[in-house]
Order: sequence, then structure tokens, then C-alpha cells
Amino acid sequence: MRQYIFLLSCMLTLAARSLAATQTPLPREIMAEVDATAEEWLLATGAPSASIAIVKDGRLVYAQAYGSARFDPLTPATPSTRYAIDSVSKEFTAAAILILAERGKLKLDDPAGKYLPDLGPASRVTIRQLLTHTAGLRDFWPQDYVPPEMARPTTTAAIIREWADRPPDFAAGTDWQYSNTGYVVAGAIVEKITGKALMPFLRKQIFQPLKMERVTEDDTAPFASPDAAAYTRFGLGPVRPAPKEGAGWLFGASELAMQPSDLALWDISLIDRSLLSEESYKAEFEPIVLKDGTSKHYGLGLDIEEEQGRHRIGHDGGGSGFLAANRIWPDDKAAIVVLTNNDWANPADLLDRLAFLILPPRPEEARARKVFAGFQTGEVDRSLFTDNGNSFLTRSALDDMKASLGNLGPARLIALDRESRRGGMITRHWKILCRDRRLHAVERGYPDGRLEQFMVSAAGD
Repeated sequence: MRQYIFLLSCMLTLAARSLAATQTPLPREIMAEVDATAEEWLLATGAPSASIAIVKDGRLVYAQAYGSARFDPLTPATPSTRYAIDSVSKEFTAAAILILAERGKLKLDDPAGKYLPDLGPASRVTIRQLLTHTAGLRDFWPQDYVPPEMARPTTTAAIIREWADRPPDFAAGTDWQYSNTGYVVAGAIVEKITGKALMPFLRKQIFQPLKMERVTEDDTAPFASPDAAAYTRFGLGPVRPAPKEGAGWLFGASELAMQPSDLALWDISLIDRSLLSEESYKAEFEPIVLKDGTSKHYGLGLDIEEEQGRHRIGHDGGGSGFLAANRIWPDDKAAIVVLTNNDWANPADLLDRLAFLILPPRPEEARARKVFAGFQTGEVDRSLFTDNGNSFLTRSALDDMKASLGNLGPARLIALDRESRRGGMITRHWKILCRDRRLHAVERGYPDGRLEQFMVSAAGD
């Protein structure tokens, strides 16, 4: 039944599919690979739908949706379908604070109690510590489901009274621990200073200037059609409607919903540094340093990472029946957004596969791609290998690899897992994904680039 629904949904999606208006669209062969990759991911995971947006060379080049936004009535996902982005919302709450700092309304190192005097133990933590998860405030939602208390409506004041007034988990600035509570407090500070609700402030100061036209809030009731419905499952059981969080709980931390192309416009503003001041971007993109000198991979509402030689920022989101992944590569002027209406299949997995298609490979990855593709066809560029390496790659060995690897389809991901040194050589372990097969390759080679081996096997658990 699930495969029938999926296939019917795919047909509906193909009928409704529309390419986002762009100035520099992706080549057709890359669009076809993107579509095939997304549809394979949906079929493999059982996720109801996924919606994507791709930024390349600083411009939105592709926006597409796959699968079903809703099962009852059966509604195809389209590029304009809105999804909850959950904790990706933290990027915008942090930006609201930075806007107020630019206007002299606050300082990042002000104590939170200067603006919210009834915070109790949390009154001494700084706004910067709230935004970097170093304040020590107990997180009110560490679970991956909706506990009974969160099924009932609440208020910002009630969250602060119950959670920010608790003894801290650690002294401010001495550790890092993810906390939705800190972002509720940050959102309350925005409202206290501006005298306005958080959502209208975000709309006027961020969404309207960036022409993010379909942003809405996800903090009161489930979405209505045609926006995406939330789905969950228990173990490997059937897909079921997911419960909605009670009104008021998502404020400041997870309250936004939008179509992926709107989130991509925000990503472009981060790439171009077009909305905030240079001082704000410096603060936003700088990893936090704890009091003991330890650096954490988190800035102001953003993960700050070095991934396979690339600088990458972004954030993930997860709530009841929705997951989101947002990644920006500022140096490459690229970004990818993946939103989905399920809470079991990680959209970051699909995002990684799309990045494999979009981002130019590093030299070591380009060589690994070339070698693996050669193994699939039974022909290899022998200039890449040493004499020892070529002696291993006999005609029989290449024929066996062609027979066993060639029918797996093109690689959907070749990613460096780890690297070490041995015997004067660099050892690289590669993760390779082909449709529904997971492979592992061990490469050993010299610093000059010549390979002693590239051995592929099935990936173990």
C-alpha cells in the first residue's frame, strides 16, 4: 500500500512540478540526477515528501518537491508547499537580536536580567550565551516526541517561569549544551525591547526586505491544506499523523514555517552579507569559545563547521512530524535546503547526496570518483596507480568489479570518512552510496597522488 501511495504521489508530483524562476538554472542532466536522487531517497526511507531548494553561484537555481504533502486527501508536494523548519528558526531569532544590537538597543554581552528582571538564576547569563547554548539553561524539550506537558498550550512567561528559574546545568560560559529555553528567553527579550510580538518584527525586519513572501508561524495549530501535514511512525510501523505541539511552546526556538525557496533567499543573504552589518556577521559566524579556551562549532544560531576542507554553516530542525536541514557554503556561494514532513528519515542524508551533485569535488574526492566510475565500467586510468597498484588490478579483477559494481547505478555519494598515515602512505576511508547499496573503500596512496590501492567492499554495520 505504501509503495502504491508513493507511486501515485510521484505521478501527481510530476504533473504539478514546476521549476523555480531563476537566472542561471542547473543543466538538465544535473536536474535529472537531483530528481532521481530525491525520489530514490523517498522510496528508501518511506518519507511522505521532501522539498528542496538549491543555491549555486549565489543564486537560487532549482526548487522542487517530491512525494505527498498530505495523504488525506492525497495532495502532492509542490515547491510552494510550506513545512515547519523547527530549530532552523533559531537563525532568525539570533538575527533579530543582532538587528537590535546594531541599533544600540542592547549589547550581546548584556545580562539577560537587564531586560527580563524576573529570570531568577538566569538573570546573570548574557544574551550571547543564550544564543550560543552556553548559558546553562535546562532545555525544556530534549525528547524526540511531544511529552504530555507540551501537548497543552503554554505562554512564554510560563516557560521562562518553569525552566529558566531552575538551577543551571552548568556555570554560564563553561560548557555547551543545546537549549531551546535559551531561545525562548532571547525571543522574549526582542519583544520586551521592541514592544512588538516576535513574528511581526521578523516579518518587517527580515522577511519583507529579503522578499521571503510565504513565511508563516507554526506555533498555534496544525497546518491546513495545501501545506504539509506532519507524519510519524513507531519502529518500522505504518505512517501515522503526528501530534501537534501545544500553542506557545515553539516561540523563539522553533516557531517558523516556509517553503524551501524562501529559506534559500535567507541563505543568499548570509552568503552576500546583505542584511546585517559586517560587525554582526563577524559575531554571528564566529565559533564560541568557552572559558577554558575550548572552541565549539556554534556561533549565533548557526553551526560553524569545516567539512571535508570546506567552510560550512547552517542549522538542522526537528519537531513533531517535521525535519529540516539547511546548509550554506559561503566560500562556494552555494546552499541547499531540504524540508520534509516526517520525523524518522533524516533530510541531511538527502542534502549530502545533493551536495555531491552540486559542489565541485576536492582533488582527492575527484580522483576517488574517477577510480570508482572506472571500476564500474571495468576500465581504469592506470596512470593513477603505482606499479604495485597496477599489478593488483588484473583483467580478472576489473571484470569482477564491473560485474558486481556496474549494475548498482551511479554513485550518489562518495565522502571521506577518515584519514590516517601508514607505511609512508596516506590512508583514506571512503563512504560510497549507490541507490540502495552502501559500500566502503580503503585507499592507500603517496603524497604525490599515486595510489597503491583502492579496494571496494560492502559496508559493515
